[in-house]
Amino acid sequence: MTQTSENVTWLTQEAYNQLKAELEYLSGPARTEISAKIAAAREEGDLRENGGYHAAKEEQGKQELRVRQLTQLLENAKVGEAPEADGVVAPGMVVTIAFDGDEDDTTTFLLASREYASSDIETYSPQSPLGSGVNGKKVGEDAEYELPNGRSASVKILEAKPYSG
Repeated sequence: MTQTSENVTWLTQEAYNQLKAELEYLSGPARTEISAKIAAAREEGDLRENGGYHAAKEEQGKQELRVRQLTQLLENAKVGEAPEADGVVAPGMVVTIAFDGDEDDTTTFLLASREYASSDIETYSPQSPLGSGVNGKKVGEDAEYELPNGRSASVKILEAKPYSG
């Protein structure tokens, strides 16, 4: 899954299906469950001092926010193929870099939208400073990007391969 300009998000078919299933669950069964929790808490009496009611309402708000986010994301989604394993950094790839030419100081991350982030691998958006700096570079090339403090940093691309999930 990758984001590009104009709010278009490129997704693999697998990522699209995964997000669509999440939206369907949150829009259907999860809404029913949270409504039941709110109704049960409401029956307990005074709503001003009802912790269960307030927790359920907060959960409902978070759930509805996620429904809106997923709806917007999927409305602007373009389904495509995963990037090729040609050694060129592109969204949807796992990238390994070395900081400032130090081959021992490396990090590996997925270049993709934050929506596709998982606990398995760190994710950088293609719009982030590092993401935009490495995007389009080939393995072996150096890339520069701007740090939050205004200084620039340099990294060397060590590996770029398609994300396999």
